[in-house]
Amino acid sequence: MLRIAIVDPVDYTREPLRSLLLGVDFVFLEAESNRYEFFADVIKENPPDLVIVNLDSDKVKGQNLVTQLAHDFPKLSILVISNDNQAILQSLQRGAKHFLTQPVVLEDLLLSLRRVMGETGTTDKSQRGAASGTHRSHMIAVLGSRGGVGCTTIAVNLACNLAADPAHAVGLVDLDLALGDADISLDLMPDHTLTDLAVNIEKLDLNFIKRSMLKHESSGLHVLAHPVHLSELDGIQPAHVERVLNLLRINYTHLVLDLSKGLTPTDVVALDMADTILLVAQCELSSLRNVVRILMTLGNLDGLAEKVRVVINRVGSEFSEAEISLKKAEETIGKPIYWQGPNDTRAVLTARVAGEPLIKHAPKCRAHMSLQSLAQAVTSKSASRPTLAAAPPPAAAGGKFLKGLFGKK
Repeated sequence: MLRIAIVDPVDYTREPLRSLLLGVDFVFLEAESNRYEFFADVIKENPPDLVIVNLDSDKVKGQNLVTQLAHDFPKLSILVISNDNQAILQSLQRGAKHFLTQPVVLEDLLLSLRRVMGETGTTDKSQRGAASGTHRSHMIAVLGSRGGVGCTTIAVNLACNLAADPAHAVGLVDLDLALGDADISLDLMPDHTLTDLAVNIEKLDLNFIKRSMLKHESSGLHVLAHPVHLSELDGIQPAHVERVLNLLRINYTHLVLDLSKGLTPTDVVALDMADTILLVAQCELSSLRNVVRILMTLGNLDGLAEKVRVVINRVGSEFSEAEISLKKAEETIGKPIYWQGPNDTRAVLTARVAGEPLIKHAPKCRAHMSLQSLAQAVTSKSASRPTLAAAPPPAAAGGKFLKGLFGKK
């Protein structure tokens, strides 16, 4: 827990800062003052981990206070706030270690607080998801090559598997804005959605964001639902999604993004921000053709193609005689198959009808065991590729279209 004291003589800047700080889980606001002259006495008996000094009411008095604090409390972290760059520079020369410009933006404030936590060693290790100043959330985007390949099933169950680790704080964001159904997969009824965050984008704070995230009690996963009404889609812009994801990224150790199948502008923003892109397909013609098309498109966007991991789902289905071999699929798409999931229709469908993740509904089924290995793989720094799920290799299909797509080999 980071203990903080603030000094700002001006109510209309002190109160918003106070509200922002009160919404941060790892912060305890120990003291606040509206007088520079008495602030050193306020904190003398029990110095906090960080003091925040707003300089703009009286820059001379504010900078003199920074000098006094740096002298009297040499181990104290001092953060100054001002709309005057010169005043900030002079305060840094006098002993301040951190600064923010006015008006204070929540994302910047959180990053500064986490840096202080890393420097002072005050991270609350008992707090789930609390992280040091070097913390960076791992963001995983799940993109389908077409509808029906199991994109949402993978996203939901991957997120629940990640949330099973008590060291993780995991969020699932349903970015299939028009037709998403991640909430149905977990039997959740949203009170707030991404629409509420977009409408209030300029005044977002952590309390508002927390209220907008649905908690799935049995798994510990938090979910941000898609808009309820299709008429709300026009109100959600790529910039809104970018800001929301940046705020969530600070609050969660892992974020899983369930994207649409349309490569919309909001999808592209999410793909650009993601650390890993799971491109989900099946070993059949239309799906693999779309994988090639998507890879070509992402290849034209800086840095996206390198993040893509191709996931082949439902291997060994009841239509296995029409499936294309994994070897032929790899030759066609020009990338190795990162992971393959078995066809486990009964377990997946019964879990979906029950509104439960596989980890709770059928923890011994093949689909869950396979998704568990995927979760371990995407969070492992050493593993570039998971062990492929055991499944009988599908036979290569024939036909003129197949020969045209894959060549004459």
